[in-house]
Amino acid sequence: MERILEPEVMDDREEALEYDAMDFTEVNTNFAKEAVQLASINARVLDVGTGTARIPIILSQLRPQWQIIAIDLADSMLEIGQKNILNANCQEQIKLEKVDGKNLPYQSEQFDLVISNSLIHHLENPLPFLREIKRVLKPNGGIFLRDLFRPDSEEIIQGMVREIDPNFSPRQAQLFQDSLRAAFTLAEIADLIQQSGLENVKIYQSSERHWTAIKTSKN
Repeated sequence: MERILEPEVMDDREEALEYDAMDFTEVNTNFAKEAVQLASINARVLDVGTGTARIPIILSQLRPQWQIIAIDLADSMLEIGQKNILNANCQEQIKLEKVDGKNLPYQSEQFDLVISNSLIHHLENPLPFLREIKRVLKPNGGIFLRDLFRPDSEEIIQGMVREIDPNFSPRQAQLFQDSLRAAFTLAEIADLIQQSGLENVKIYQSSERHWTAIKTSKN
């Protein structure tokens, strides 16, 4: 099926609150546990499209020595994320910034690890973002990207929506199916990563609805 774009920036406060209320604890925890295996104990980490900062908070608890810059373009997400960080007492480890992942203000070869969860499906063209990852990553740095992949048909999407958390509100269910329609296929992602110049990246289907791209840091 053809890709149907959704807004790149989710900056409606009600939508941000709905998003933050969705229970992704297990998914986020699994993401964080995998991420901490990819860089050294004193890593400098960039989280692109952090949303409400749930993943950096878990990372800071698993790796207290990590310094994490977490970025997003949505003021509403960052506002909620800052409250979450303060509530978790992680403000010394996590710095939130309003930054466009396609035009990073950071110096080249600055980060030991770049991570991103569920951002790429929001981008009309992820190639500038992937090239920026390559630029700011140290020569032997790691990456960990994960997102939804686009199913083959609308029928499959509707089946996946029926199987999600029954506690999701109608709006939360709508956000989920919109994201599935906007996602890329595994083949499309592999082609984009090749075009970006990122090397030694393993790309694979990691769940019934997610793909993962991973490269371990050698630092």
